[in-house]
Amino acid sequence: MPSLRLLSRRIRSVENTAKVTHAMELIAASKMRRAQNSVVAGRAYAEMIQRVMANLEAQPEEEDNPNPLLAHRSVKKIGVLHLTPDRGLCGGLHGNMNRALAKFILSKSPTPVSIVTVGRKGRDFMIRANQEVKAAYTNMTDRPSVDDILPISQTMLNDYTNAEIDEVYMAYPQFVSTVSQVPAIQRLLPVEPADIPVDAKVGYIYERY
Repeated sequence: MPSLRLLSRRIRSVENTAKVTHAMELIAASKMRRAQNSVVAGRAYAEMIQRVMANLEAQPEEEDNPNPLLAHRSVKKIGVLHLTPDRGLCGGLHGNMNRALAKFILSKSPTPVSIVTVGRKGRDFMIRANQEVKAAYTNMTDRPSVDDILPISQTMLNDYTNAEIDEVYMAYPQFVSTVSQVPAIQRLLPVEPADIPVDAKVGYIYERY
């Protein structure tokens, strides 16, 4: 039978463990709230940018050298930006994302697909599946800056403007709630033109810097 001293030590150990676990729970809840607020705050901006690009694509071309990001061409190769976590402990999130992209790649066969991964889980899965990984970015913070994101977007833009890929998709976990993120695969380029009235097609001149 354990001595009274040993029982007291075990009780203190359990109490200390409970305190540490509670502190970790508070930190995780704070990070989750911050991430949720960021997603909700940025969603309206992302949707508006998509509408602006769709309206621009529906306008008549008046330039001798149109914007290459609005160019449509026959699809010989597809580029995908694949977003997954770096670590586990997130349920089936990374597994669902990888399966969704694998299904997408099969649906596009025999058109080849080039993948840029953000996160180790997606990178490791695509390498094991013998897919073409053009670039891989890992250790992304939960609050990435423009400097963190710029190399990723530049890789995709360069491949598209240089006609190395003819369509660009993004595979990402679409936020529904704190306990539900649904795999989504969305086409980014070429932009799908909006359906607007004829009298709204006024034409624009673009300046690129």
